[in-house]
Amino acid sequence: MDTAALLDPDTYVRGVPHDLLADLRERAAVQRVGDFWAVLRHAEVRHVLRTPRVFSSHLGGTQVKDPATPEALRYVRRMMLNQDPPEHTRLRGLLTRAFTPRAVARLTDRIEGWAEEIITTAARRGAFDFAKEVADLPLLTLAEVFGVPVEDRMLMFDWSNRVIGYQDAEYAVSAAADGGTALARMARALRPEPGPDGEMPDPRTREGMPDLYAYAHGLAEQKRADPGEDIMSILMSAADTVSTEEFENLFWLFSVAGNETLRNGIPGGMIALLSNPDIEIDDVATAVEEMLRWWTPVMNFRRTAAEDTELGGVGIRRGDKVVVWFSSANRDPRVFADPDAFDPARSPNDHLTFGHGPHFCLGAQLARAQMRAVFRVVQALPGRLVPAGPPVRLRSTFQNGVKSLPVRLVPR
Repeated sequence: MDTAALLDPDTYVRGVPHDLLADLRERAAVQRVGDFWAVLRHAEVRHVLRTPRVFSSHLGGTQVKDPATPEALRYVRRMMLNQDPPEHTRLRGLLTRAFTPRAVARLTDRIEGWAEEIITTAARRGAFDFAKEVADLPLLTLAEVFGVPVEDRMLMFDWSNRVIGYQDAEYAVSAAADGGTALARMARALRPEPGPDGEMPDPRTREGMPDLYAYAHGLAEQKRADPGEDIMSILMSAADTVSTEEFENLFWLFSVAGNETLRNGIPGGMIALLSNPDIEIDDVATAVEEMLRWWTPVMNFRRTAAEDTELGGVGIRRGDKVVVWFSSANRDPRVFADPDAFDPARSPNDHLTFGHGPHFCLGAQLARAQMRAVFRVVQALPGRLVPAGPPVRLRSTFQNGVKSLPVRLVPR
């Protein structure tokens, strides 16, 4: 079977190739695609994610494409996302108190207020771009949790666009930030410019994001002098156990992953509703879980085999790339009845959108709180949202991204 479309970022401008993934998944749980093993069924994806001793995040990192140089690999291996226990456990343990149910509950009222203001203000205009308007909610929330001054939050918008847009030249240069604190202005002066080819330097290298790292160190100094209860303050309180490279990579990770995944998950949920206008939502919390399954913002992650093993009846050799496909596992008919249908009452819903095992997403409950807040406001609008133009999707083999989603409010 020709699998070239699976590896072509232009494919995803038209949509996730679910038909191709379904054909591959029915042939075998694990198949060779390009230079990696694609893991396509729910049970095998879960197994890979919960077995870091065999399927390592650290050996080759978690992106399908190999880092460009050994030095680049060595650096990104210091990111929590790219570590295995016990190093991963040590870093994760430092951060858990920022994501406890009590911590999330303290933020929920503010999240609901922000969602109300963002959606109702936009809806009063009649027509608006849902994807661009709601992007501010993850930024406001992340700034609060992370300890970034709220007026500097558009820096994180820019950084995540550049990182996630490495396959989409338009996206990568679309969000240069203005204003902010003196620290933000200092960092912005270091922002790299596009090269002669119009492309930004590789944001997955340290050299590609000098403004981000300068800001990180400047904010760290402020938190040492005036700590709070945010993630940056937590990291500074444990500075003697966190290396400089680990700190920098954690800042990169939270600035990008803490923002971008939800920026795509929320408009993805809206696309689910727009695509199924006759479906009624009885319980927003249950519907949000189905949105996360049906849309699946992060489509895949890589592991590297640490030893010879077998998976899904296939022999895998030490050093092989193994890529779990969440977009496929979340539509596996062995787990989900009528998996291509959007069913907002689906329960149970054992989707893998937030991962599984030791790398299960730290911010999952915070993400859920934000999505529930948005769609409760959408449900309460004095009218319903309908498409005002086609969505514009991100050119990416990694993020199921939405660059633009025009909508308008009409009477119910």
